[in-house]
Amino acid sequence: MTSYQPNLLVPPEVLSVKGLTDYIQALLEEDQTLVQVWVEGEVSSAVRHRSGFFFTLQDQQESVSIHCVIWNSYCEQLVIEPEVGEQILALGRIRLYPQRGQYQLMAWQLFPAGEGLRSLRYQQLRERLTLEGLFDPLQKQALPAYPQTVGVVTSHQAAAWGDIKRTLKAQHPGLKVLFSPTKVQGKQAPEAIVLAIERVIKDGRADVLIVARGGGATEDLVCFNDERVVRAIAECPIPVISGIGHQRDETLADLVADVCAHTPTAAAECIPRLTDWQKDYRNSIARLYITLTRQLDVAHEHLLYQKTRLRRLQMDRQLEREQVLRSRLQNHLLHTIKQRLGQAQQHQQLLQQQLTSLDPTQVLKRGYALVQTTNHQIVRSTEHLQVDQELKVELAEGHFTARVTALQSSPQESDDAR
Repeated sequence: MTSYQPNLLVPPEVLSVKGLTDYIQALLEEDQTLVQVWVEGEVSSAVRHRSGFFFTLQDQQESVSIHCVIWNSYCEQLVIEPEVGEQILALGRIRLYPQRGQYQLMAWQLFPAGEGLRSLRYQQLRERLTLEGLFDPLQKQALPAYPQTVGVVTSHQAAAWGDIKRTLKAQHPGLKVLFSPTKVQGKQAPEAIVLAIERVIKDGRADVLIVARGGGATEDLVCFNDERVVRAIAECPIPVISGIGHQRDETLADLVADVCAHTPTAAAECIPRLTDWQKDYRNSIARLYITLTRQLDVAHEHLLYQKTRLRRLQMDRQLEREQVLRSRLQNHLLHTIKQRLGQAQQHQQLLQQQLTSLDPTQVLKRGYALVQTTNHQIVRSTEHLQVDQELKVELAEGHFTARVTALQSSPQESDDAR
């Protein structure tokens, strides 16, 4: 009896343990999918070491787990720390631990999974949009006082649409309603809501817009926390009223809306009622009547006052007195002017006489002569004359030249010499 011997082939290449490990490490760490990967699981164990956190993530449905590590350089930036029993979402990359031949997830950041992650995203988006000023009360538009057409964005299958129609019909007969249907739940809802809002804006007839959805679980209202929906409401050129969920619910759409009514029925009630318009009209008429009556009373009192004042002044007599006074002043002015003009003429004649008496030609006419040297110097004394010196003699009529033949001083000069 012979035993079976397998045909063993000699392999062309034999890998060492390190060689095989290096090969597997290269496959894992160079794979583009594993360079940055999100992993969700339950923390089954967690140990804080001086070099970082070491923990294990386990799949809730299957008995599958993966070892994870977060080094100290990332610990200060963690949103949450791994705790046993918590469902978390880890961001990191796959690395191979050569000493044990095991792969592990080297994480950079941890987030709460499920509802916790949704809440975290909500808070982060809310803070970012708040910094942009989208929720600023000063940016909100006032509702029109007398809207003619109301746009409504909601699902045609939702109870919210029926509530809004009934409320508007009861409180606002004759009001035009422009319905823009949309999905209000699910992954496609945000894009559908944005398109529904854009349809109303493009139509151009609506004076105000209601964005509504009935009550539901928190996850059913996620689409109204979508950034696309929030920005569409913020950029809407007409006022927006939000009526989403119940009183306890608050979405980012509520925060950015110009008016937040929380429920679809309350949103419809925000539109001014026809009875309110009629009441405002009657109040306006009453205020106008009171204002006009007051103005007429004031005008009548002013007229009576002016009539009394005119009677007291006796304008005719006053005017006559003013004319008499004006005539007197005019006559006084003319008399004063004539008097001063006569005085000025007399003074002019006196000056004329003085000028005439001082005129040298008048002196010459009386028989006197003007004696000048050849240098046109007037001769007043014989002191500076010389014998045989020529002199010019000016008479009243004509002149002649004379020559000095003898000099004789005046008696006064002789007395002075003695």
